[in-house]
Amino acid sequence: MKELTIGLLIISDTAAADHATDRAIDTLTAVVAEANAEIHNNTYEWLIEERRIVPDEKDQIQEKVKDWCDNKRLSLVVTTGGTGFAKRDVTPEAVGELLDKTASGLVHGMLAASLKITPFAIMSRPVAGVRNETVVITLPGSPKGAKENLESIIKLLPHACIQAAGGDSRVLHSGGIKKLEKEAGVAASSSSVTAQGQHDHHSHLDQSGGIASDDAAAVGGCGHHHGHGHHAPKPRTQQQQQPAGLLSNELSGDVTRRHRSSPYPMITVKEAQELIAKNIPPPAVVSKAVDANLVGYILAEDVSARESVPAFRASIVDGYAVVHTDGTGVYPVVAVSHAAPGDIKPLEPGQIARITTGAPLPPGATAVVMVEDTSIAKTTEDGKEEMEVEILASGLGEMENVREVGSDVKAGEFVLRAGAELTAVGGEVGLLASVGTETVKVYKKPIVGVLSTGDEVVEHNRPGALSLGEIRDSNRPTLMAAIQARGFEYVDLGIAKDQPGTLEDVIKDALSKVDVIITTGGVSMGEKDFLKPTIERAFEGTIHFGRVAMKPGKPTTFATIPVDSTSKPIFSLPGNPASASVTFHLFVLPALRQLQGYIGNQVHLPKALVTVEKEIRLDARPEYHRVSVKIDKAGGLVASSTGGQRSSRIGSMEAANALLCLPALTEVGDKRTHIPRGDKVEALLIGDLKVDI
Repeated sequence: MKELTIGLLIISDTAAADHATDRAIDTLTAVVAEANAEIHNNTYEWLIEERRIVPDEKDQIQEKVKDWCDNKRLSLVVTTGGTGFAKRDVTPEAVGELLDKTASGLVHGMLAASLKITPFAIMSRPVAGVRNETVVITLPGSPKGAKENLESIIKLLPHACIQAAGGDSRVLHSGGIKKLEKEAGVAASSSSVTAQGQHDHHSHLDQSGGIASDDAAAVGGCGHHHGHGHHAPKPRTQQQQQPAGLLSNELSGDVTRRHRSSPYPMITVKEAQELIAKNIPPPAVVSKAVDANLVGYILAEDVSARESVPAFRASIVDGYAVVHTDGTGVYPVVAVSHAAPGDIKPLEPGQIARITTGAPLPPGATAVVMVEDTSIAKTTEDGKEEMEVEILASGLGEMENVREVGSDVKAGEFVLRAGAELTAVGGEVGLLASVGTETVKVYKKPIVGVLSTGDEVVEHNRPGALSLGEIRDSNRPTLMAAIQARGFEYVDLGIAKDQPGTLEDVIKDALSKVDVIITTGGVSMGEKDFLKPTIERAFEGTIHFGRVAMKPGKPTTFATIPVDSTSKPIFSLPGNPASASVTFHLFVLPALRQLQGYIGNQVHLPKALVTVEKEIRLDARPEYHRVSVKIDKAGGLVASSTGGQRSSRIGSMEAANALLCLPALTEVGDKRTHIPRGDKVEALLIGDLKVDI
């Protein structure tokens, strides 16, 4: 598979001053991911290598474009912004001067697609062409307008990039135009230069003169055979988008006006995880007493020792405290030092004191002789006490068998750093206690609300038989058990019926009680799927993504809802039980761990290479296959499938302690359709490993 490299250059004074205001990078990254997901011929893959933001300055634009074309030799450079009529809009001039060849056809294709949406498309001034071996295109500054323009030509760009890089035109064009159209996934009859799922609604100009539609382009599902004895549902036609002010359907809109295919871009699992990490609020800090309840918390401060450990010179053996220069011989036992508080008689040369492990060294003593290196020379008349003991060991060193003050920890020394996990087995709580720490600042563990949705869902323990169409709620108990097992507190939000007002009331009440909301169901394409519209319209929330290229769990949705001066995350997981469980471990749990204070890769569960016990079929999407992993007698990790992997089959999670991270068919370079028995595959560990008996 050939990798075609891309550089995304965002040209905006505003975004250059504050990168957090940029939305174009995420939008265009999603378009590229969608294009990769639709590639079926295994010949190439887009790879975004550069993402940069520069102000509307001609010299800075040219500097970056020249570097990417001349030095980094990227396949494609995409700019967005600065193509309008404003005085600061200089992108066409900056880029146009650098091109060796112009590509008016690409410009025409973008404008033709936009003109089908609004006549104001004529106000955009895109340029396109080739510099050295790199194709360069300029898009409008509006993320939505940029998305529509890139979607209109992206299927044709691989051919352009391969030719620009020196590909043999005779070879590329062998087979004729029909072959090229088939390889690109376009056809003249379907208007190869228009975006898939073209809109039929109004658009408006962004500040830089680009076209900004009121909705994102729709992209249909891939609809491939899923294996495991069943077929996944798939649309048979390309659907037209209905008018809408936001991406989601109207809460009270007519059924006939709902979306016929999802308006949310399909993104990769990695991109979804990055969006979650980027939009999770910072963890809160609380003070906690140093006791057993600290287990599972993350320190929010450096902790230093209030006192030294040990706080006195202590014996590390049972024996006799001596003056080490006295040497061998018989000495009177003048004192006893136990590991208990009390005054200890000072020791003079020629005297010894019996001492136990951990007891303080008497003043004047300089070493300890092990009891094994002594013998009793004289006892009291009743034979119960030692009066004199013979020291048999010679050549004792000063402070031999003695722990010095602060030899473990010195007063003022850091004992734990911020970010340390307080584990049940690591001894961190004991260490804090040993240096006299009473309270510490830690990151608050988030409280998680769990809600099921659907008119058909009933409590799992409701007496009596089910009526036609009813299903027992297995998602809530499953998720609450998983949340509790990971050390978090949950709030049971019950079951919400498929009524917009009901869902709004439940979420509003939950926002006052919990830090994170998890819902299941109501995120697909049904007329009763009110979750996304409620988040966007009732709470003015932001849906960061609404579809993920994965199996199971494609409809997974992540959003944030503004609350006071912060925002609260809401994860809307699919209603199918296996999908809900898989996406919890893949997306929700890392977010909870981030809120708990973990950073970087620590938020994710560990992965390991495992050997597959039996052949496993690959799917068109990356798949998270439920398996049971055992440690075999040789110490290796062996994974066995839990059986049928339908997303509705909760039994596929029974005994599962790992998820095989299987590549999509399009990612397998040698065109294999299966993972052979005995191959090693990366697995996400979601439970304790088992030992093969």
